[in-house]
Amino acid sequence: MEMIELAGILHKEGCSCVICKDGRISIFRQRGVKDLLYLLESESDRLQGAMIADKVVGKGAAALMSLGGVASVYTDVISGPALELLEKAHIPVSYGIAVPNIINRAGTGVCPVEALCMDCESAAECLPRIENFVNKQNNN
Repeated sequence: MEMIELAGILHKEGCSCVICKDGRISIFRQRGVKDLLYLLESESDRLQGAMIADKVVGKGAAALMSLGGVASVYTDVISGPALELLEKAHIPVSYGIAVPNIINRAGTGVCPVEALCMDCESAAECLPRIENFVNKQNNN
């Protein structure tokens, strides 16, 4: 499967993320980084060597993709810090637009996960911050 086809599925389905691994397509619909974190922690083999099409990739999502060993990424919107992190991990990225930072859903500031990961030097440094954030959200 080509990345353009994967991006087409992303747009047609209106989902948050589409993953292709060994010809198997998986569609995800949760908001934010929840699906990527779940996959990294519970089914990491589905990320290793996979192609991913995602609507929005901030530094947190990029960190999870990098830690999961994805092969390539397409996104409609990517933040500068996410692009930098993926490039450091030598993961090919194609995207619609690059922005300085991902904005929160209310449009009032930087996305909370992007803000949490802002000063992290590595993907591994982002992981405990993302886990803590998602766990707090799940408990509310």
